[in-house]
Amino acid sequence: MPKKLLITEKPSVAMEFSKALKQNTVRKNGYLESKDWIITWCVGHLVTMSYPEAYDEKLKFWRLDTLPFIPDEYKYEIISAVKNQFDIVQSLLQREDVEEIYNAGDSGREGEYIQRLVFMMAHPNPKAKMKRVWIDSQTEEEILRGIKEAKDMSEYDSLSDSAYLRAKEDYLIGINFSRLLSIIYGRRLAKEINEDKVSISVGRVMTCVLGMVVIREREIRNFVKTKYYKLIGKFGNNESEFDAEWKVNENSVMYNNPKLYNESGFKKIEDLKNFINYLKDKEAIITEVKKQKQKENPPLLFNLAEIQNECTKQFKIKPDETLEIIQNLYEKKLVTYPRTDARVLSTAVAKEITKNLNGISRGLKDEEIKEYINKMVEEKYSTNLIKTKYVNDSKITDHYAIIPTGQGYENYETLPELHKRVYKIIVKRFLAIFYPPAEYNKINVTIDIEKEKFYANGKVCIKRGYLDILKPKNETEESDTSKDNNSNLDILSTLKKGQKVQINNFENKEAETTPPNRYNSGSMILAMENAGKLIEDEELREQIKGAGIGTSATRAEIIKKLERIKYIQINNKTQIITPTRKGEKIFDIVNMSMPDMLNPKLTASWEKGLDMVAKKEIEPDIFMNKLKKYIHSKVDKLVVKM
Repeated sequence: MPKKLLITEKPSVAMEFSKALKQNTVRKNGYLESKDWIITWCVGHLVTMSYPEAYDEKLKFWRLDTLPFIPDEYKYEIISAVKNQFDIVQSLLQREDVEEIYNAGDSGREGEYIQRLVFMMAHPNPKAKMKRVWIDSQTEEEILRGIKEAKDMSEYDSLSDSAYLRAKEDYLIGINFSRLLSIIYGRRLAKEINEDKVSISVGRVMTCVLGMVVIREREIRNFVKTKYYKLIGKFGNNESEFDAEWKVNENSVMYNNPKLYNESGFKKIEDLKNFINYLKDKEAIITEVKKQKQKENPPLLFNLAEIQNECTKQFKIKPDETLEIIQNLYEKKLVTYPRTDARVLSTAVAKEITKNLNGISRGLKDEEIKEYINKMVEEKYSTNLIKTKYVNDSKITDHYAIIPTGQGYENYETLPELHKRVYKIIVKRFLAIFYPPAEYNKINVTIDIEKEKFYANGKVCIKRGYLDILKPKNETEESDTSKDNNSNLDILSTLKKGQKVQINNFENKEAETTPPNRYNSGSMILAMENAGKLIEDEELREQIKGAGIGTSATRAEIIKKLERIKYIQINNKTQIITPTRKGEKIFDIVNMSMPDMLNPKLTASWEKGLDMVAKKEIEPDIFMNKLKKYIHSKVDKLVVKM
């Protein structure tokens, strides 16, 4: 009898597919089988690219005359530790009774690559139809939808092309440049850091991230604090006095004056005092009173980078740990697919969003969350998201934002406490988008003293809206600044344009410049995601918009690897990242020999190229030819220098 074969990313996922299909499966060695279905699994990568020595034994030795190493045909091999499972999957793929094969690997580029390698090495039954299952969560209905709507696997060939190219790119850059720099600089580096032997590890993404860490550290190290002095005017009377800050304007006597540090600061206190003397005994008049209501909408939903950053801030955990937690929540059916760059929902999901809300309301036993949902119901907050900024099909590639499924609560109580807290953050961010915006009363007042302008402002929240969820009053008491704004607003609101005000006093306020902050493991993930913003050239920045360093699936692993090979160190308590001495030395070597490897522009443009291949905007050969040309040019340049 004909059968359908389905291959998942791991055994636990295979079990979920079996349950969803309601198959009376029998557990066998490495797979499940029923009357109609065979369900098996990979265990991560089963196949890998062969090392250079597989092409030629001589390539085992690192020599300049063997570089660049760029094979015409790439060799692959079964990973010995998982050969048993590969053999099982291969035998199932070749069974004569299998008429349909469902690729149900992880729904992303890496998942596609893992399975395509298996198919390439295993030679499936040529008569079988090959289909791709693409799902956004592991709920029963989503699994069944994915199987029902599975497309011919050829529909994902461009994604597969992109995945193969990414692997070849990392392989070629890693092998060629690591060998090249190790041969040229390895001995010198070993002496400098007091090690017997050193190999220099270079990677397309890894080296760029190292560069970001070292550059930031040196900015901080070389930073010299600069003091400057601001001018604060005190206006009104003793009962209703308010402060306003002077800023230079183009009509000011101080315009373009070298004595100024910036638009509101003097380099020397003496010059500020002289300016105060100039202002004394002059008349102050209100020239502008601008009152406005300001609305602040809830933030966009979480993608992986944003939730990783949030968890680093709140729980001081590393991005790879956050990914591990959210992957667990995904496998427990509690949240949607984690490895996503999108922060919005699709139109199709938005239309069915009440299912998620109702599921949370019925299933999640959390009093705080129930209170938020009850308020939504009582206040009749709209659940029609279609025309909001939270729904945008054009900003979704493979998957939409991370949201709670409203299912899986049978697994919730068994979760570790930290997993529950991470889940709750996702739920709160999701619920917040249904709440109204926060509203503020804002007043900006301008005071003229002849041609000099002083500015005062006040802002107070009048309707908390979504802040009730994301910044509850019981969690953060009103700050002193907020209270000052309140009282300032009361005074400023009585002022009228054309009104003369009393000058009570002038004061100087000392300020100083501050160095940039070090990256922590969470902010580094965001910096990697937004690498395009680091590019100064506006045209190029726009060209690679949306292309970061690495992908949502790989960024945490990159940081982890840099720490593992001791190029960076991460403080466990604060998650602050600093370079090691070794990391800085390697940065200097790369900066001296191939500085563009440190530039986000290069890495982001490669990533953009891979994305264009996936979208069928360029042919894979074009990308590969550019890569070969780049590697040849770098190797030739350095070899000639020797």
